[in-house]
Amino acid sequence: MNEKRRLPRKRPDVALHVTDAMTGEVVGHLGNLSLEGMLLLAQRPIADDALYQFSFHLPDSHGRLHPIEVGVHEQWSAPGTMRGQNWVGFRFIDVAPDDASVLRDWLMHAQDFVD
Repeated sequence: MNEKRRLPRKRPDVALHVTDAMTGEVVGHLGNLSLEGMLLLAQRPIADDALYQFSFHLPDSHGRLHPIEVGVHEQWSAPGTMRGQNWVGFRFIDVAPDDASVLRDWLMHAQDFVD
């Protein structure tokens, strides 16, 4: 994928599970995050051009986990590097102000940015 990103993306240091907030099912884990979206390493198929409500936890600088809930819109998908895995790009369409603040803080203190 040869594209220029508007915002830097950060890879989590640990596996951060992503849950479908409507079903409670773990759908995968975060590949990376930005202020505008996320890469999901999905364990199950994700519908094209669909809307989802996901939740995950982000650690703060003290190691405490903060729950984050986001409304997302699927933008693209591709087979992952592991069998049965899909890489799925999502754009955030709804993030509560408190959750956006935690996300901004996490990204500001991040050191492992993706090119």
